[in-house]
Amino acid sequence: MICAAIASEAVAAISVDKIDPPYWWAGMRDTSLQLQIHGNDIRGAEFSLSYPGVTVDSVARLDGSPDWQFVYLNISPEAKPGTMKLEWKSGGQTVSRDFELKSRRPMRGAQGFSAADVLYMVMPDRFASGGGKHPGAKQLKNASKTDRSNPNARHGGDLKGIADHIDYIDSLGVTALWLNPVLENDMPGGSYHGYATTDYYRVDPRFGTNEEYAQLTDSLHDRGIKMVMDMIFNHSGSHHPWALDPPASNWFNHQGDYQQTNYRLSTITDPYASEYDKDLTVNGWFVESMPDLNQKNPHLMKYLVQNSIFWIEDAQIDGIRMDTYPYADLVEMGKWIDAVKAEYPDFNIVGECWYGSPAGEQFWQTGSAVAAAKGIDTRLPVVMDFPLSILCADLKPFKVDSQSWNGINELYDHFALDYVYADPMNVLRFLDNHDTDRFILEKPENLDAWKQAIALLLTVPGIPQLYYGTELLMNGSKQRSDGYVRLDMPGGFKGDKENQFAASGRDALQNEAYDFIAAINNWRKNSDAIGKGDMKHFMPTNGVYLYRRKYGPEEVIVILNGKDEDLSVDMSRYAEIIPEGAVYTDILGGSTKVLRDGNRPLAVGARSTGIFSRVAPDAGK
Repeated sequence: MICAAIASEAVAAISVDKIDPPYWWAGMRDTSLQLQIHGNDIRGAEFSLSYPGVTVDSVARLDGSPDWQFVYLNISPEAKPGTMKLEWKSGGQTVSRDFELKSRRPMRGAQGFSAADVLYMVMPDRFASGGGKHPGAKQLKNASKTDRSNPNARHGGDLKGIADHIDYIDSLGVTALWLNPVLENDMPGGSYHGYATTDYYRVDPRFGTNEEYAQLTDSLHDRGIKMVMDMIFNHSGSHHPWALDPPASNWFNHQGDYQQTNYRLSTITDPYASEYDKDLTVNGWFVESMPDLNQKNPHLMKYLVQNSIFWIEDAQIDGIRMDTYPYADLVEMGKWIDAVKAEYPDFNIVGECWYGSPAGEQFWQTGSAVAAAKGIDTRLPVVMDFPLSILCADLKPFKVDSQSWNGINELYDHFALDYVYADPMNVLRFLDNHDTDRFILEKPENLDAWKQAIALLLTVPGIPQLYYGTELLMNGSKQRSDGYVRLDMPGGFKGDKENQFAASGRDALQNEAYDFIAAINNWRKNSDAIGKGDMKHFMPTNGVYLYRRKYGPEEVIVILNGKDEDLSVDMSRYAEIIPEGAVYTDILGGSTKVLRDGNRPLAVGARSTGIFSRVAPDAGK
């Protein structure tokens, strides 16, 4: 009987295995702090602390597993940095843990991003390996070996590999780095892409450490490059402790009754949609390995809000890209944005809203007239221009054929629809990303069409995003599997036969592509007309698409010849934006040029791309 009693007491013993967040800061605007406690049978334990300026507001004990407890603290503005002792008591047992309240370091991050930036999107597992050891990976329960022969396995890229190639990123002229998720994905199969989080407060140890992530961000800031963090609040990984042992009966949508989403975002805005279809869209699971989080649970949502604040403060990131934004709860995600912007007013957020038309995209951007008419304000600052990516797939509008000018007209029609957006400058423009085919399906023989697509992306209104490898003419389709559009950067890994991070390792066409992107990117850094200016374009005639960007005295003229023949262009129709005899600098060629010279036609080469800039001497008169 004595042995049985001892065994019973051992089972009932409480423990505190993990506290989220791991630490916090004094002097934050929001004085409320949630501590999520995980440990054996901790739910019913009595909690206490004694620390000047910090009081216990409440303790939440939810109806799920007994191994979770949620403590809410009030941290007054007078609270000083230091270490507080947290205590739990149950059945005569006391467990204590230290919790640090840190001093805030000077903020270099939280700068936000804008149309003046160019985002460079990188999948950490596929970019480069720093060649170092990652001892923390031994703690993972589902860590799989790297296998670069398998396009869908882990390949071993890490944060040090990215840090080792900052010179390369900087020379490309991009001003913000967007990494696919870097947080722990301790999932069977490896989850190399990062979209099945198992710990929201820990960088995946196969990539490195939290400290290395913050150091990388600091190094980027030293170069004037911002960091954008990819986050996922719609779902977690199926091996997250929440999924294995849910804190509440409603922590997940369709908890205990797996329902897969229908992936039909149109149901959210469809005036005729059934409630059944809407529920399946928003509350269905993305896939079985990614259980759908219920943002309506206030304890979960507080956790997610704090998690964003933590990474902004700790790693000093500048922006967030939120995955699968419309699949999460619209109202609660709006509150999340409010909380982040209240703490960091200059911060910016882009949400992945995957629609085939601008009508679908615009609904989600803050200030949408359509949403406002329904009494809705999503408060999402930036939406993604998936329709442009779809339109430009396989260079369709730029194909070299006798009817190619029709494709140029499609581009004109696309941008003519920008009136639907509350703020076209806060639309993320891109040609491809990790979820789409590469925008070129095979390596081209020449770059004429490719250059037109790149120049368009980097000079129209909005925030341009480049996918890593575009500058090296990476190509391919995801038809076989996603891994084929997420290939390794040649030279980023031990044993690579080619090092395309160096000009000497690239062929002539790749160097031409890299130099073309770098030239435009480095020029546009100092162009207010591109970063802030309005746009006026002319309906394409005979295959020529011409538009102007203007801000103050600076004017930029872009001319794309969508035909595979030299043209003599009558410039009189452009008189309202191109003054007679005005001298422009050819951004790509370096020479000067008069674009409208009396009745002389302008010679425009076959498939040519022209970017011309001037500062008007009579501006403001």
